Amino acid sequence: MAERASIRAGDRVIDVGCGMGGSSVHLANHFDCRVTGITLSLVQRMWASAGALVRGASRRTTFRRMDAEAAVFPPESFDVLWSIECTEHLFDKPAFFRKGAGWLAPGGRLTICAWLAGDEPLDDAARKRVYQVCEGFLCPSLGSSADYRQWITDAGLEMTSEDDWTDKVTETWEICRRRVLRSGIRRLTSVLNRNMTLFIDRFDAILDAYRTRAMRYGCFTARKPVRI
Repeated sequence: MAERASIRAGDRVIDVGCGMGGSSVHLANHFDCRVTGITLSLVQRMWASAGALVRGASRRTTFRRMDAEAAVFPPESFDVLWSIECTEHLFDKPAFFRKGAGWLAPGGRLTICAWLAGDEPLDDAARKRVYQVCEGFLCPSLGSSADYRQWITDAGLEMTSEDDWTDKVTETWEICRRRVLRSGIRRLTSVLNRNMTLFIDRFDAILDAYRTRAMRYGCFTARKPVRI
């Protein structure tokens, strides 16, 4: 992603859906960027701030608890909008891209990794797999690669690359599934938290969706035109 977005020293980066700050700290330390990470979770914000301090990136990172769909930043505040596996959780994806484009300075770059619905036409079995993933992982919907290209270009950005990394991420969910089976955590969650049980039970669903191409994993990079 960093290569696709031509990340360089001094870039002002916003990491949308930063989670526990892994990408933000990596970018700050390896590319000497200044990164603002936003997450909906107070726990994640605290974890990210602590992790940045421990890893020597606290002066180049700022973490805020903020809803990405309600976030407000001044126009042209950032050189890079970076987001990994966040946009699938947004309700109004086109509006987010329009707003995000406004945050970018002319020549700024957007790079997004996202869970995607497979290419149309999808049969009933594929649509069921996508529904099961959305239900288990709290996604209002999944856009297709064509949807993302449309949303990005409608926001006034110019596509520079698109990658299908489905085969590169499938093993992640195989690892997660093996760890759950070994740990026996599902028995505990079935008593304490129904939503967590549903989340765990959908590991098989997302693996099946990737293997059958009912879902894909995409990386999209675009650039904001420079004013003439």
